[in-house]
Amino acid sequence: MEDKLIKIGISQGDSNGVGYEVILKSFSDPRMFELCIPVLYGSQKIASFYGKLLEGAEITLPEIHVIQDAHKAVQGKLNLIRCVDDSAPVEPGHSTDAGGKASLQSLEAAVADLKKDAVHALLTAPINKHNIQSDRFHFPGHTEYLEKKFGNSARASLMILLNEQIRVALVTGHIPLSEVKAKLTAGSIAEKLTVFDRSLREDFGIMRPRIAVLSLNPHAGDKGFIGDEESTVILPAIKEADRNGISVFGPYAADGFFGAQTYRLFDGILAMYHDQGLAPFKALAMDDGVNFTAGLPVVRTSPAHGTAYDIAGRNEASESSCRHALYTLIDVYRNRKNYQAATANPLHKQYVDRSGDKEKLDLTKEE
Repeated sequence: MEDKLIKIGISQGDSNGVGYEVILKSFSDPRMFELCIPVLYGSQKIASFYGKLLEGAEITLPEIHVIQDAHKAVQGKLNLIRCVDDSAPVEPGHSTDAGGKASLQSLEAAVADLKKDAVHALLTAPINKHNIQSDRFHFPGHTEYLEKKFGNSARASLMILLNEQIRVALVTGHIPLSEVKAKLTAGSIAEKLTVFDRSLREDFGIMRPRIAVLSLNPHAGDKGFIGDEESTVILPAIKEADRNGISVFGPYAADGFFGAQTYRLFDGILAMYHDQGLAPFKALAMDDGVNFTAGLPVVRTSPAHGTAYDIAGRNEASESSCRHALYTLIDVYRNRKNYQAATANPLHKQYVDRSGDKEKLDLTKEE
């Protein structure tokens, strides 16, 4: 039975945020253990600390099973690998160096096991992008870190925020708004469209996905009056993607696109920059939103919210986004396996010789 379940590595995130709370609450439902075998990379002391804070809640906390090797993880329990310093102080609601160090220790241990297939996929709890910075982590966030660890020059990553109704991807991610224009090129947009289209097919099982592209400027530039990036950068990328067989439409002015609920007509939306896509997304899907990193050889999701210091340690955090991140992780992992199996041995193209009086089928020629 265990061999059929996906083994999920879970990084604890910032130990002073809501990571432990939403993880413990997610696995308070015993049905979750019928879907996966969780392996939490963290601290038994910190897990116990947050467990005590939740004792008054009307939930049954999962049994924690401490192990030293992910290969020894068992079904029906929240397995925990101790990789975080137990002596680190826990200060819910505060950004501390200790909290940042703990989040990096957890992430590095989970990624190491993912690299050697000790776990099958990765769920990351929220980090603080400031206090995690160190000689070993100098990235704007999880997406860029994982791209460095698992990506390659031939296959870029892509941040996708999603729930059951909408999928929003970003051309540019965690960069200052002042740098967005310089980062947008027809090539970079076309590359993201290619990754997005592939992910919708392989990871979500959509055989002919429809992708909408948002404009950069207000009102899609008003025919160049407010800006010309729509005609000089975005449209050429759309045309290139169309030539490559991608069903892509736009560019659409972002305000009217979301205001008129046009997003419901598409399988995916490509936004030019972070807040253009994520502000409306989180207004629509804050409770059940999921952050998914497409384009990597491994599957990774995360809750769509951050550390939520303002409610950390108060038993107020909702586990809904974390639980949906787990569901998405399992679905994507299965979809990717099914797609690989279905396309592993394609039939050879059939060549027909019509040069003579009779047509002859030749199956010996190579493509």
